[in-house]
Amino acid sequence: MLSGASHDAGKAMSGDETPSLRDLGERLKRAREREQSGGLSGGSAGPKLKGLGLAFRVGVELVAGVAVGAGIGYLTDLWLGTKPWGFLIFFVLGSAAGILNVYRIMSAMKFPPAPAMPDTNDDEDDE
Repeated sequence: MLSGASHDAGKAMSGDETPSLRDLGERLKRAREREQSGGLSGGSAGPKLKGLGLAFRVGVELVAGVAVGAGIGYLTDLWLGTKPWGFLIFFVLGSAAGILNVYRIMSAMKFPPAPAMPDTNDDEDDE
């Protein structure tokens, strides 16, 4: 019983592909080409959803930094008995960590350069 199954597996591996395997190979090839060209979204909602995902990630990073810092500060206060100081110090450190994470995310983005502002200084024209 097992020898027949291994015989079929060996037959498929030796290059004698069934139509479904060829079809799978073609679909994988097309999917890889789409992925390399950046066309996986398939519609006009792609950039909008990408921006929404970035906004959620930035918000979560900021809130997570503050929450983790505040939690560590609260637990430090319970453990050491330094009622507000551990919370305040770690709240500030967590906020700084959250802001640093947001800065790292935004600095990794590739934004196009801003257009040049037109010169609105009309003082020279009046002379």
